[in-house]
Amino acid sequence: MKRAIIIGATSGIGREVALKLLDEGWRLGIAGRREKELRELQLAAPELISFRVLDITKEDAPQRLLELIELTGGMDLFLQSSGIGDQNRELEPDIELRTIETNGVGFTRMVTAAFRYFREHGGGHLAVISSIAGTKGLGSAPAYSATKRFQNTYIEALAQLAHIKHLDIHFTDIRPGFVDTAILKGDKRYPMQMNPKQVAKHIVHALNHHKRVVVIDKRYAILVFFWRLIPRRIWERMTI
Repeated sequence: MKRAIIIGATSGIGREVALKLLDEGWRLGIAGRREKELRELQLAAPELISFRVLDITKEDAPQRLLELIELTGGMDLFLQSSGIGDQNRELEPDIELRTIETNGVGFTRMVTAAFRYFREHGGGHLAVISSIAGTKGLGSAPAYSATKRFQNTYIEALAQLAHIKHLDIHFTDIRPGFVDTAILKGDKRYPMQMNPKQVAKHIVHALNHHKRVVVIDKRYAILVFFWRLIPRRIWERMTI
């Protein structure tokens, strides 16, 4: 039985991916900050789901990850789904620093722990949910777009490191567009906003086929292709 560890499974994309993998017969280890939500998800299949309360901004998170892996009986797939994002046009320092602490420091803490585990256990599949926001610097969410770019580059570097060390580790960088989750707070309806269940379906397909980088969905893949072509001097004068 294949075994997946999902960090950030209490809600949104992480939860929907967990349910989809469960339908496909995976054994799951789920983690997040909210015990109530983890217990509720475990009830879907108590014999197939283990959980551990875990906060990626805390130094004990890697140890808790190892404990969850042991409860699950091993780890074939690691999915880093947890993260935060806020619009911050007023550039409130607390928002920027909290985003960096979670999406930068916390992200690094978890993916390096997963990398070390796979290195020591003969390989595996390391996947992360980043965002198309990493493609360009967004004035409405500076720290969010910057940390997503960091995640893209960090996974690229780990993939190269695995090759240098001849490790059998596969990497998948999942870059969704706007998804109807808690990150998109407020009443505003974003263009081409997607349902988490549909996004999870695309993600699981990408994971099953070991895709290296996947933009979800095709509409956003086209969008990203064209906005990459926008010269910096023009981009910096656009209202995004």
